[in-house]
Amino acid sequence: MSGIVVVTGAGAGVGRATVEAFARRGYDVALLSRDPDRLERAAATLRRHGVRALPIPTDVADAKAVEAAADRVEAELGPIDIWVNVAMATVFAPVSEITAEEAERATQVTYLGQVYGMMSALKRMRPRNRGTIVNVGSALAYRSVPLQSLYCGAKFAIRGFTDSLRSEIIHDKLDIHLTMVDLPAVNTPQFDWAMNKMGRRAQPVAPIYQPEVPARAIVFAATHRRRQVWVGYPTVQAILANRIAPGLIDRYLAKAGYSGQLTDKRLPKDAPANLFEPVPGDYGAHGRFDDKARSGSWEMFTDRHRTAFWAAAALGAITGLHLLAKKYKF
Repeated sequence: MSGIVVVTGAGAGVGRATVEAFARRGYDVALLSRDPDRLERAAATLRRHGVRALPIPTDVADAKAVEAAADRVEAELGPIDIWVNVAMATVFAPVSEITAEEAERATQVTYLGQVYGMMSALKRMRPRNRGTIVNVGSALAYRSVPLQSLYCGAKFAIRGFTDSLRSEIIHDKLDIHLTMVDLPAVNTPQFDWAMNKMGRRAQPVAPIYQPEVPARAIVFAATHRRRQVWVGYPTVQAILANRIAPGLIDRYLAKAGYSGQLTDKRLPKDAPANLFEPVPGDYGAHGRFDDKARSGSWEMFTDRHRTAFWAAAALGAITGLHLLAKKYKF
């Protein structure tokens, strides 16, 4: 395989694992993120695979910066074949403790960052009538959880924008593929550097997957004609359970949603927060949960496979809801 790929949020986490996955398959990669040192280290690693790697320090919340990065990619690497939107930001806090400035910034990064990426990619792909755009979503784009209202709201918005754009692409009879990959809990550095007002360290809700799992799903989505990819059975369960009994899930999360996302360890007073400025350091794809994270997943639900599993997954969701209701006495 070969081609030119742009990945936002490429400095760490899922984005970092994704650029590695594409480089291993022979793709030239442009890496967009805010921290220039971390981007350069990541690019140096990719070059060992014999591909070109172009690090471009970019704040995806800045539309002009995203557009300038796209121009530079095409000038230095060539026409963009695949654009992957991964960059995100979140705040662990109840809505009552979030400021307007924090809400604006998290939305700009997580939602508008993907919108600007889609617009810049489409601008270049449309005249050529080819290309692929991959948007990274989440199970939390279907079932919101407490303490992450900004992230959940942005992921819901990405779904809406993506579906609108897809219909427009079909209407205009363009041979541009638009797909969305929805992720489960992933072991990334975000739980160490996301803004946190809870006084305790944050954690992903088990089961946790290593970032290489969604990275493989992103490459699959980019190279196969799939409307959507659900990664991990927990993602499917969350989506189906919310469709079946959203009120029950509301009450369950009211009781378990706080403790499930927080550890017993106190948050240091000088804990970093990357919402407004990047956090320096040699962060990579993985977070601090390697001992708890799964490195593989047979469940990669696509439009082709989802129908075959629908009944079984729905039954599992119903059974899970029954057990939750019994445990928490709803």
